[in-house]
Amino acid sequence: MPKIKKTEAEWRAELTPEQFHVMREKGTERPFTGKYETFWESGVYKCGACGEPLFESDTKFDAGCGWPSFSAPLKKGSIEEHDDRSLRMMRTEVTCANCGAHLGHVFDDGPGPTGLRYCINSLSLDFDKK
Repeated sequence: MPKIKKTEAEWRAELTPEQFHVMREKGTERPFTGKYETFWESGVYKCGACGEPLFESDTKFDAGCGWPSFSAPLKKGSIEEHDDRSLRMMRTEVTCANCGAHLGHVFDDGPGPTGLRYCINSLSLDFDKK
């Protein structure tokens, strides 16, 4: 269960319309348009809704898919996985375990050692520089 619970009206008041669409309505940003897709500074990527630390910049890699991609979450339990059968395909959605915000999806075509690719919307992220 998410730790942070807010009403739809509270989320709408805190997030931009684009962030709300992605994080609360499970939308996606267009590929190659997000501010973190080609961003390579050192630091920690956090949930754009609640600030929960999610990914370390050391796990970010260029997957060429148009969205920021990471090989592993920062810590176990910070991200939850859910079956996603939308768009007539089977995928694994990832959400922030702290607030339930939709982040993106995880795929099994990433680099070692995990072999995973967390494909994340920039609109779902914030960044703290080291």
